[in-house]
Amino acid sequence: SKTIIDKKEGTVTLFAFDKGQGLSEHTAPYDALVYIIDGKGIVNISGKDYRVKKNLAIIMPANEPHSIRAESPFKMLLIMIRA
Repeated sequence: SKTIIDKKEGTVTLFAFDKGQGLSEHTAPYDALVYIIDGKGIVNISGKDYRVKKNLAIIMPANEPHSIRAESPFKMLLIMIRA
């Protein structure tokens, strides 16, 4: 991952995963927007899978358990506003 913006108000982070890689289940104290730059993956939010692909976005609500798994080489931006 590469942090592009890191301010007290929020962050923008670029992630790149190979097929089968991802982020294990966790929670965050703020809503996060994930924008898919390339590839396909599965975002799991509170036990429900959402298939995502290039040019789609999904919101992961604050305090909800979530994880991400790449189904192909996968790039995404994670945007979190701390408000």
